Amino acid sequence: MGAAWYAAFAAYAGAVAAFSGPGDDRSWGLWAAAGYTAAALAAAWWRSHGRSAALVVSLGGALVAPVTWLAAHTPPTTDMWVVSRSAALLLQHGTPYLSPAQLAHTASPFAYNPYLPVMTVFGLPRAVGVPGMAGDPRLWLGGSSLVLFALAFHVAGRRDAVRCGLFAIASPVVAFPLALGVTDPPVLALVCLVLALLSRTSRTLPVWPAAIALGVACAMKATAWPALPVIAAMLASRDGARAAVRFIAATAGTSAALVVAFAPAAMAGPAALVQNTVLFPLGLTRVKTPAASPLPGHLLSTMGPAGRLAAISLLIAAVLAVAVSLRIRPPADGPASARRLALGLALMFALSPATRFGYFAYPIGLCGWLAAGRGASRDPGRLTPAGAISGRAFRLHRVLRLHRTGRPSGVSAVREWLRGDRAAPGRGERGRRQQPHPDADGALVDVESGLVDVEVLG
Repeated sequence: MGAAWYAAFAAYAGAVAAFSGPGDDRSWGLWAAAGYTAAALAAAWWRSHGRSAALVVSLGGALVAPVTWLAAHTPPTTDMWVVSRSAALLLQHGTPYLSPAQLAHTASPFAYNPYLPVMTVFGLPRAVGVPGMAGDPRLWLGGSSLVLFALAFHVAGRRDAVRCGLFAIASPVVAFPLALGVTDPPVLALVCLVLALLSRTSRTLPVWPAAIALGVACAMKATAWPALPVIAAMLASRDGARAAVRFIAATAGTSAALVVAFAPAAMAGPAALVQNTVLFPLGLTRVKTPAASPLPGHLLSTMGPAGRLAAISLLIAAVLAVAVSLRIRPPADGPASARRLALGLALMFALSPATRFGYFAYPIGLCGWLAAGRGASRDPGRLTPAGAISGRAFRLHRVLRLHRTGRPSGVSAVREWLRGDRAAPGRGERGRRQQPHPDADGALVDVESGLVDVEVLG
């Protein structure tokens, strides 16, 4: 959270202000560039309290000030308007979507609701009549994102989880969309929470909290669904196929239950759900989506039927390539899953016929999550599930699995591992000639629960 980060944020906000046309984007860029610049100066020159001052200034300049300004001087953004209208439709008709017959008589793309039903929760305060900023969806999007990010950092072991959560929503990857009422930040925060929960989960601990969190994200926006196969592949490799199947079932069950709860009338006529949330985002409806940033997939789709076919073919090829990589070399832990998911999402957004630059908040945010996760707490004597630690500790986790299956070599293999023996169990005397590990005598291992002392694992 040093001056260099805020300087980079200021450069980004300045570029947004310089290259955006008149409108909300430029307003955010001007406010945020000033805020980030002041934050960089505070962090660089005020040694005693510079970090705290920089965080407060960046929050004010990149989020609080532009949201207040935009709420007072500009009409609601299209994302906010769609969320608020969908909540009003849900309260009146039991579904947040207009029917295909109603959509057939409109030429406005904003008549469509591309979000899944749980997203309407952020529009409910306005729909029930809460006035002013208290009913603004941006307030609820920002508050929920802060809580979820702070919780994710706490689960990941950060002592300063609240500070990290504030820094996350003050960064341009989150503050920019929040200021404009874009709905991606809470979905990104939920995905980070899922990764944190699974990194603290071993074979002896349940995966259902992570499955429920991902199910909520998948019931909010379709951009969360690519996380499911990536995480399932990681669980299958780490904990076995049954754990992956249980995770998939719990995630899908949670998502389905929430969709039914937040769109009961849509279940009687699912055509409206499909047309709004599947066909419209893919550009397959009569009225085209306004998501049309000049990325490769969109540029190809503008070249006629052949170009659209080429874009769709490239998108399918990218999805299949990621699927093959998950089968051949599945991610071993949470950080590896985050990297694979970031790569897959970046390819999907770049090659999709209907896309926008804002979607890249997901892969960029996941990379930021990985960078922030390196500062997780490592208190002496603190026990952490073996599945949370990669590399050398992951090999110990596999040895512990041998013990749980009843194989007699498990306990002796743990002892040899702590003495520095990295050879597989049963390799004989040749694999035991290495020097003892310097921390072996102080190691704390609970073979039954799969917990290890993180100080020993380094």
